[in-house]
Amino acid sequence: MDKPFSNKAWLFVLPVFLLVALSAIVPLMTVVNYSVQDTFGNNQFFWAGLEWYEELLHSERFHDALLRNLTFSAIILIIEIPLGIFIALNMPRKGVWVPICLILMALPLLIPWNVVGTIWQVFGRADIGLLGHTLAQLGVDYNYATNWFDAWVTVILMDVWHWTSLVVLLCYSGLVSIPDAYYQAARIDGASKWKVFRYIQLPKIHRVLLIAVLLRFMDSFMIYTEPFVLTGGGPGNTTTFLSIDLVKMAIGQFDLGPAAAMSIVYFLIILLLSWVFYTVMTNYGEDKPEASR
Repeated sequence: MDKPFSNKAWLFVLPVFLLVALSAIVPLMTVVNYSVQDTFGNNQFFWAGLEWYEELLHSERFHDALLRNLTFSAIILIIEIPLGIFIALNMPRKGVWVPICLILMALPLLIPWNVVGTIWQVFGRADIGLLGHTLAQLGVDYNYATNWFDAWVTVILMDVWHWTSLVVLLCYSGLVSIPDAYYQAARIDGASKWKVFRYIQLPKIHRVLLIAVLLRFMDSFMIYTEPFVLTGGGPGNTTTFLSIDLVKMAIGQFDLGPAAAMSIVYFLIILLLSWVFYTVMTNYGEDKPEASR
């Protein structure tokens, strides 16, 4: 006898949803309120309308920071997603090395963001840092504090070291869930490693890969602590991403109206690009079975 379907279980999580919604909506409404007003202190506000949004969209400073963010996120995804898949494919599936590899992969994720920035700040110093001192001994003129290219390379390497493990763990969880029957059928058909990856492994890890891409895009696009600790946004403004520029505007300059407008636009950009990633990858996943038949 079939049991009657009931949605009463949702009542247990409803308080959590309400709490999260309240903690998210109230700050958002506050930022929206600031974005259409101006203040000169003393808690006095004056209506500004869409002035800050118009100023922001015509701001060269905002365009430069946005371009740096998009470039950084694109580089991070191009490096970390294939690298994470490659490492996950080559990790052991059975034996004593499995927990060892999983622990080693998880270690970078446990380090706080400000500590990661400090580690790489010391790591890159030419006098005491392993990376900086080694490059200096090899005759490479490396200085992330004064050279924009060195700063970018260091920030990218830092992020790859810190977050590739997340992609590895997500992909590995998808790979170990694939039944052995698929591999047995592939061996019988004489499929190569590339075809096994192309038609078995990649479609099966599509869901977790979608999560990995979305998480890494959002994290890389909102990156703040690591580059701020490492370079402070320099040299010049070459590593000043949107998040760093936003903090400078809101706290350093105390321009609450423009900073609030920038926060809203920043949020909408992340939301839009995440939706694009999700839509493209979901449609790709739906078309995949048809293509493999």
